Amino acid sequence: MRRRSSQITLTAVLVLLGFLVYAQARSQAPNVGLNGLSVQELGELVANVTTQNNELRGEVESLQQQRDQLKATVNRGDSSALQVRQDLTRILGWSGAVPVTGTGARVTIEGHLPGDALELLVNELRNAGAEAISVGGVRLVPGVVATGPADAVTVAGNALPSPATIEAIGQSETLSGSLTRAGGPIAQLAARYPEVVITVEGEDRLTVPATTRDLAPKLGRPTL
Repeated sequence: MRRRSSQITLTAVLVLLGFLVYAQARSQAPNVGLNGLSVQELGELVANVTTQNNELRGEVESLQQQRDQLKATVNRGDSSALQVRQDLTRILGWSGAVPVTGTGARVTIEGHLPGDALELLVNELRNAGAEAISVGGVRLVPGVVATGPADAVTVAGNALPSPATIEAIGQSETLSGSLTRAGGPIAQLAARYPEVVITVEGEDRLTVPATTRDLAPKLGRPTL
């Protein structure tokens, strides 16, 4: 019995010793992975990683170029839309379809002038660069003129109030100087109608109203 017990004990010790030796060998075994690759295999691995990185860089650059192109396209679209809006605003202002605000001159007429005398003042303002003109609060557009005798002038069917006013958008000094220059329209009218007093004032801000006239041509058709 004693001998058999000794054999069992020895066997257990040998098994334990074998397990310890195996564990020690596993802990000291070289790491399998990159350390287990040959130089040629490592070279191929590096080449593959480099190729993949280059492909990724190419994709990134391509995406960045697409982004820049899209941004440029959007910016061009915004610029084009802004330009169209600005052009449309100018056209509407020139046509009389919308009110116009800016510097200009106000002409006040105390007394009665006939329609042709008022048109003399209006034409002078146009020649001096007026961009928009109203007479008695009525916007002047093609087909709208001051007509009638001195005591019954009408503008687009509206009776001219007294005192009458002409308002024009443009360079204040230029408009005023053109009307009041020696031998100019005011001097001419003063000689013809001495009882009428005409004064001109430069204005930093005037608003000329939009026309109520239908601006659509009856016979003509736009050609683009």
